[in-house]
Amino acid sequence: MTRPRLPSLIALRAFEAVGRKGSVRAAGDELAVSHTVVSRHLQNLQRSLGVALVRAEGRGLALTEAGRQFHAEVTQAFDIIARATTQVRPVARPTLNIWCIPGLANRRLLARLPELSGPPRNWDINLQPTLSHPDLPRGEADAEIVYAEAFEPNGGVMAEALVRPRVFPVASPAYLARFPAIAALTGLAKASLIHEESTAQWERWFELAGLDQPISLRGQRLWHAHLAIEAARIGQGVALANEVLVAEDIRSGALIEVLPSTVHMGAYQLVALRERWDEPAIVALRAWLKKVLAL
Repeated sequence: MTRPRLPSLIALRAFEAVGRKGSVRAAGDELAVSHTVVSRHLQNLQRSLGVALVRAEGRGLALTEAGRQFHAEVTQAFDIIARATTQVRPVARPTLNIWCIPGLANRRLLARLPELSGPPRNWDINLQPTLSHPDLPRGEADAEIVYAEAFEPNGGVMAEALVRPRVFPVASPAYLARFPAIAALTGLAKASLIHEESTAQWERWFELAGLDQPISLRGQRLWHAHLAIEAARIGQGVALANEVLVAEDIRSGALIEVLPSTVHMGAYQLVALRERWDEPAIVALRAWLKKVLAL
């Protein structure tokens, strides 16, 4: 009996990721391709099958009834392939797969990775800077490092706060020399503020810092903390940073704390499966992170 012609495996991967993540953009982040590429794979897959697999729902996508049934089977098929790959692949050095928010990975962890990968452990480290969250039960990562005000793990996941750093505005000496009048919160609100994804972080900071008047914030949006900090370092404006990310820049004088404050907005947290929390690799990672992030 001739086997039916199979759809593109690349398109199936995109569909499986969209169904699991709930959005084309999140699936693209996971697969390291643009959301337009994921959308094109979805369209091609639906065209080749002759059935609608997804539908728009709010800002994301939801699976149709046919899509849910197909997704369950496709997911099972990929799980079987993953298990078969693990079984047939020669035993290699242990690999610790860590997903981490980009700013922390770039500015604090990268330089210290040899401490984790070298003797006596001799691990291979896969550090993936991303804002997406791994599916830990499916083995997409061994652990995740997030920055959040609070983390509410489900029954199968545990989290531990590693450090809760102070958050404050920073700018370069050259920028402050050009704009010396920033001496109060009202003056800061009128400065060239550098934002990440939106103005929400700055708005929250002003609220916690005690500014009790309406403000309308403007400025460039750079999406990631390390980009916002770099923009401040080269004199483009004032960025919000925390002491974990800018300790070296403050010490060297490359950045200056614009106004003193005692604002805390979140904590760096390690997340891993409850059943793996006491494994030697997770214990060692937790201890290393506490040492690296110590203030």
